[in-house]
Amino acid sequence: MTGPAHQPPAEPADTARTDPLVRLSLEQLRQRTSMKWRAHPEDVLPLWVAEMDVPLAPAVTEALRAAVDLGDTGYPHGTGYAEALAAFAAERWSWDGLRVEHTALVPDVMLGIVETLRLVTGPGDAVVVCPPVYPPFYAFVGHDGREIVEAPLGPDLRLDLAALDEAFRRARRGGRRAAFLMSNPHNPTGTVHTRAELEAVAVLAREHGVRVVSDEIHAPLVLPGAVFTPFLAVPGAENGFTLTSASKAWNLAGLKAALAVAGPEAADDLRRMPEEVGHGPSHLGVIAHTAAFRDGTRWLDDLLTGLAANRTLLGRLVAEHLPGARYLPPEGTYLAWLDFTHLGLHDDEPPAGPGVVGDLAGPARMFLDDARVALSSGHVFGTGGAGCVRLNFATPPAVLREALRRMGDALRMAG
Repeated sequence: MTGPAHQPPAEPADTARTDPLVRLSLEQLRQRTSMKWRAHPEDVLPLWVAEMDVPLAPAVTEALRAAVDLGDTGYPHGTGYAEALAAFAAERWSWDGLRVEHTALVPDVMLGIVETLRLVTGPGDAVVVCPPVYPPFYAFVGHDGREIVEAPLGPDLRLDLAALDEAFRRARRGGRRAAFLMSNPHNPTGTVHTRAELEAVAVLAREHGVRVVSDEIHAPLVLPGAVFTPFLAVPGAENGFTLTSASKAWNLAGLKAALAVAGPEAADDLRRMPEEVGHGPSHLGVIAHTAAFRDGTRWLDDLLTGLAANRTLLGRLVAEHLPGARYLPPEGTYLAWLDFTHLGLHDDEPPAGPGVVGDLAGPARMFLDDARVALSSGHVFGTGGAGCVRLNFATPPAVLREALRRMGDALRMAG
């Protein structure tokens, strides 16, 4: 093993930062009981599941504390969450088209995706995805009796419109219904789709009669150099849907609440969503997500500054410690996609299909065993994922430095 006993040093004073990513020590983080920090032994640095190593935004803490002090822990009610999201979208993305009456409260984004797909597809129908892509797209959709049709990303990790066109044709074969489940921004690559790309998607979807369901959970996490465009804001997307929440941008995955948003032509479909779906979200979750979108923007801006700095740091560390890795800096999210395929580290990867989030093989297995760094294994992200890893860089810079040092040592020993 290479260096697992080393503890990340404190950041030098001349690089001190004030963003949320430098507020918690490794000792404090190890007191957490969530999946990220309890799935592996204490000598492992966890850079895998999409949890951030940050304290809560003060606006969220205050809203939750006030609710608990009041005993306000009943059932959710009202449209405050949707109103906060609409105001945030108008301010942040200049999108004035989000209508509160065209939203529905759902337990979380993935369960909301399943319920939305049920509105426009049935068992045996097809759902198109663009791998490598978020593994639960495979698991949740497949378990609900839909067939997955892949349209892999291009070599530049962007949407391949020709592949998407062909996938839409296959998905609609025999007259069956079909949907395109899109990740916008894209998980795991951090690609932020451009307005032109989204407009082309809308045209293709209309041409083939495919309904688009856009997962925009990472939408607030667009980094400098890119601009986020909501899918429903582009021409032709009026019959589409968006699912979103504050859970990734404000680290609220444990406080369940999300919103399904319908374009104007899809509003009647959304009204068919079963009433009991709205029983799943937590009232405290709704309070937290509402506070984040309404009052947490200053904290978000500080976070984005820190994520941009970590992205730059990661680029330097990859060049220093992992010179054989292919790495395209992400435009959004806090996820980085590292490609080790030309090193042959994935030759022994199992042929099992994608979707099993905790399954490890290839470089992810090597880095866990030999470097004591936990990463997400690329093969579970579908076609194009074998030999790659997803790395979560929403962590203190010192942890990032130590993790990449360990990974570099392990790679040198493997070579």
